[in-house]
Amino acid sequence: MARRPRRGRFWALLWLGFVLIVLAWVVTRQTSAVVTARELNALRERRVTLESRRAELLRRLRRAESRAVLVPKAESLGLHLPGDSEMVRITMPEPGGQ
Repeated sequence: MARRPRRGRFWALLWLGFVLIVLAWVVTRQTSAVVTARELNALRERRVTLESRRAELLRRLRRAESRAVLVPKAESLGLHLPGDSEMVRITMPEPGGQ
């Protein structure tokens, strides 16, 4: 018994199946891209928030280290700023030198 040649309906169904598979792949890829874009936007927003918080903390740190804050705190503890005669300069010897 000889095989019958493939008819037009077979090829049409084959191409339709191929097109549906490709379209399903494209939809999946696009959906993945949308999810990734949302995650990227969320991470960017978080980065901006963290950078602004870091800037605020650095500003507060510089303020806390300033003389305007430290001198009154030191004076309230009974400390004073050293005079010229009270300052001693200490030098480190050169490494390997005798």
